[in-house]
Formats: sequence, C-alpha cells, structure tokens
Amino acid sequence: MFFYNSDNNYAKKTILTAPLDWGLGHATRCIPIIRELNDAGYKVIIAAEGPVKELLQREFSENLFIPLEGYNIKYAKNPFWLPVKLLAQVPQLFLIINKEHRWLKKVVKEYRIDMIISDNRFGLFHKTVPAVYITHQLFIKTGNSFSEKIVQRIHRWVIKKFDECWVPDFEKENDIAGLLSHPAKSLNNIKYIGCLSRFKKKEHREKENKLLILLSGPEPQRSIFENLLLQQVENFKGKILFVRGLPGNIHTAPATQTCKANIIFKTHLPAEELCDAIQQSEMVLCRSGYTTIMDLIKLQQKAILVPTPGQPEQEYLADYLQSKNVFYSVTQHNFNLLAAIKGAEQFSYNIPEVDMQLYKKAIHAFIKKYDS
Repeated sequence: MFFYNSDNNYAKKTILTAPLDWGLGHATRCIPIIRELNDAGYKVIIAAEGPVKELLQREFSENLFIPLEGYNIKYAKNPFWLPVKLLAQVPQLFLIINKEHRWLKKVVKEYRIDMIISDNRFGLFHKTVPAVYITHQLFIKTGNSFSEKIVQRIHRWVIKKFDECWVPDFEKENDIAGLLSHPAKSLNNIKYIGCLSRFKKKEHREKENKLLILLSGPEPQRSIFENLLLQQVENFKGKILFVRGLPGNIHTAPATQTCKANIIFKTHLPAEELCDAIQQSEMVLCRSGYTTIMDLIKLQQKAILVPTPGQPEQEYLADYLQSKNVFYSVTQHNFNLLAAIKGAEQFSYNIPEVDMQLYKKAIHAFIKKYDS
C-alpha cells in the first residue's frame, strides 16, 4: 500500500486525516478521500476514537490509527433549549480546540506529517504543514439569530487558519446545501469539491425491501426516533430492513424489538452491504444528515427525510431539498409511518445526476500545490 525509498523514508507523503465525532457522517464522507489517498500510495494516518474509529477501521484495517479525543458536544433533549445548550459549551469548545492544536504539534513531529485533512476539527491547523478543512456549513444554522452570529464569527476565524477549505457541494448548478454552503459572504480559501460518497451505484438492482429504515445521529434523538418507529412498523405490510446505526453495539437488540418475520434488524452495516441495501430498497427512511443526502444522490435513491428535532441544519436541508423536488420530507413530531409512505409515493422526485468525482481533482491539486 505504501512506497519506500532507499533511505527508508516514505517516497510519498504522510497525510493525517481526522473527522469530527458528531455522529458518523463526518467519518463516512472521509472514506472516499482516504480511499483515494490509499490508492495513490500515500501513507494515511487516521485520528479517531470510539464509534468513528470502529467504523473507519472496518473500512481501512491496514491504516494506522492514533487516538484523538472527540468534542463530546451534548445535545438538548428538548429542541427549544438547543441554542442555549450549545452556547453554554462554547468555552469548553475553545479548550478542546486549544488542546487538539497542541496535540497536533506533537503528532506532526512524531509521525512526520506532511499534510493534514480535518473534517470539521477546528484545532487541526498548523503554521508549517499544509492543512485542509472540510465543511459544508459555511453558514451554520442554530435556530437563533444571536447564537448564529457568534458561531459564524468563530467558524470564519477557524476557516481562515487553514490553507484550503473544501466544501462538499457544487458551486453553482445542482447545489445540495443551499444557503448553508453558499453564504452571502465567502472566503478566499474556499473550494467546492462536489459531493462525497463512499458508495458505488450498481445498475438494475432488484428491489428486495419495501422499506429501508436507516437510523443515524447523536443521542438521545436516535433512540427516541427508533422507539417511535418500533411502535409503528408492526402495522406495515412489506419487507423492512431496519438498520439501527450503532456500529459499536453489534450485540445490542432494541428494547422492544418486534418478532415479525417481515422485519430484519441490523445494528450496523459495513459500507458495501449498506450500499447494496439502499439500492435493493424501494424507499429509504432516514435523517436529513448531509452525508446521507450525498449518498442518496449518488445512488439516485428515493427517500423520506426526517430531520433530527432541534438540529436546524437538518431541518433546513429537508425543507430545501423538498422544495427542489429532490426528496420528500416529514417531521418527527406526530410522525406517522404509513402516512409518510403514502405521501412519498405521490411525490414527484427529481434527483439530480451530478459529477461525483470532482473531489479527486481537489485532492491531487492540493498535494501538487504543496509538494516540495
């Protein structure tokens, strides 16, 4: 996988990759980037802990992993209090940023890091080592104008610290994230790299499942939605594949798991199996997380988006994409599975077909730019 020269040094660069630990979306969208770097012969070191590490180790068992503490941001159970709870954690966030920045200085020396790719890890910039920051939220929605102004200032300060900021969206036509990735004020180091997806579309897949339920995201909302769905799948006619989104809890069963023969439960599916499951399902029910949305677009798969309550980003994306007839959307409040399915069947889907290979050009252009 890696190439050496006669001096026992790597002939190609050592690249540190570190995704944020807010859910698994940041990790999964890093998979195509890591895969491209591996295929090109670079030494890729992955910094992660917990579920993020477990997920990526399943995909890249031969890569070196080093521990990096997560942000451990807490979400409010009541969406109304989310902006307040997030603001209360800002001082803690600055401490973590400072801590991971000091951690990076040590790691750069110890592992002779040549380049850094940070997916929303604020502190992984360096004075002498070229660093990329990945985010689709150039404009961060919090649901509160006061907190949005504070968060925007912090985020712009962070982005300016990096050599480049890669936005996984399209600059003009067929944009996916709307205002989130196309704010009124931009920065000079922004580069749009197109959508990122670890999946490969396969033609003419037989539809084995009537519905794929794909849970994801942070607690407690993941469990709240799971329990809500478990109460309603009993009345559903047709085969359901229920993926719970728990990569670190392989042997944990739902507290109220149904025994109906038409429902199959999985705690987690590796990338290839999940890719097949999506394409073998007539409809997908999932959160409106950005990485999930990019995967669905890559696979041209019809879906019902249910944004996580209290996450304005997901709520905005669900509304924006429904307004463009890309995906159907319903809220978790008073959610009714059968009504959601009926609405989706009557919805006029217009999923755009886009170039999903643009990120490769960005990767190699960045490496070439700073190659010495």
